Amino acid sequence: MSDALVLTDVEKQYGGLRPLRVRSLRVPVGRITMLLGFDRPAAEVFVNLITGASLPDKGEVASLARLTSAIADSDEWLAFVERFGIVSDRIVLLEGMTVAQNLAISFDLCLEPVPPETMARVVALAVEAGIDPAALEARVADAPPLLRSQIHLARALALNPVILVLEHPTARLSPDESKQLAMIVSRISEHRNLTTLGLLMDEKFAKATGGRLLTWQPATGEMRERSALRFW
Repeated sequence: MSDALVLTDVEKQYGGLRPLRVRSLRVPVGRITMLLGFDRPAAEVFVNLITGASLPDKGEVASLARLTSAIADSDEWLAFVERFGIVSDRIVLLEGMTVAQNLAISFDLCLEPVPPETMARVVALAVEAGIDPAALEARVADAPPLLRSQIHLARALALNPVILVLEHPTARLSPDESKQLAMIVSRISEHRNLTTLGLLMDEKFAKATGGRLLTWQPATGEMRERSALRFW
């Protein structure tokens, strides 16, 4: 399998001024691909299409070498969607609980206290996502924006996804924080050999990941190649 995602002549109505259109897109396996030009509503629709949560009105979406239209039932879909790790602030964090508990819930519902064997997995996951172990006992409600982004990233990685999807990951970050997050994402993607896909408006973050850059044209659905040289 050379392409993790293939979208062909896709259209999806979602209440915007125009339908979401993607004429042709191939996302190679094991590479970072950043798609610039997606606002939040369009990004959410796109994520739903590639994960099989919704089907296109026209065209075909193939994810991980299978058409999403071929997913037969909810059990099959739940197994399929677990292969995606989604970084999005649409995913709710448990504000009154600690950072450690928010990471532990990916592995175990026993959170008070977190069992030692689960805590070992939590610490390893936190370190991978660049979270200082000293921050694990902080309440998420008190976490600054970069730490919240790292929690979302760690949660997305917890179940060893095949595809990592970044949905507007820097919306609440400063330029310096965005650069830090880009470096973390780049390192993790290389180490895990992940297929990493970004849907965003932040060109500096996209370039800092070192991945392939495409600019989406909403009116036509075309994807235009951009230079991916790092800069800040």
